[in-house]
Amino acid sequence: MAKISAGMVKELRERTQAGMLDCKKALKETDGDMDKAIAFLRKKGLSKAAKKAGRAATEGAVVSYIHGGRVGVLLEVNCETDFAAKNDAFQEFCRDIALQIAAMNPAAVRREEMDSEAVEKERAILREKALNDGKPEKIVDRIVDGQINKFYSENVLLEQKFVKADKKTVEEVLKETVATIGENVQIRRFTRYELGDGLEKKEENFAEEVAKQIANA
Repeated sequence: MAKISAGMVKELRERTQAGMLDCKKALKETDGDMDKAIAFLRKKGLSKAAKKAGRAATEGAVVSYIHGGRVGVLLEVNCETDFAAKNDAFQEFCRDIALQIAAMNPAAVRREEMDSEAVEKERAILREKALNDGKPEKIVDRIVDGQINKFYSENVLLEQKFVKADKKTVEEVLKETVATIGENVQIRRFTRYELGDGLEKKEENFAEEVAKQIANA
């Protein structure tokens, strides 16, 4: 068993913002391996986050984001206390999610909030295409189910790849934020405005533009 020094505990605490006792325990459990201790704390934090999901979250913030005078987002994110709403991690999360919405244009926060008619229309189109492509009818529905899941991953905010770190989903980033601030956090609702929406205009890849700006920041 490696000796756990106060310096190691201090370093882990600075890197994770976890409590001293939790850091000490994580280092003991991982035989002093710093990277494994970080992973240990993250896993523990996500487990705690799941338990907090049912708690009432009626405080929070309404935040706005405007990109170049062309795209604007209003977003409501809830937490449990006014104290947590002022936390830097919470405020950064809100800004990141507003940017996500501006860049990726989701249709809803959660899968169950999607327009059922739009989903069924997409399903019908995909089914017809699969049959026209000669797919056996007995497996068409399974193929379409997979494609609908992809449709959700592109249009449901929580299921989208996080624009600032695409190895994570927005839901995973949300859980990490819950673990960090120690309160239930919920993305409640949003409105996205785009200049000239509904009017004929030149096609632009806004997500790509935002990604370039993040890379150059």
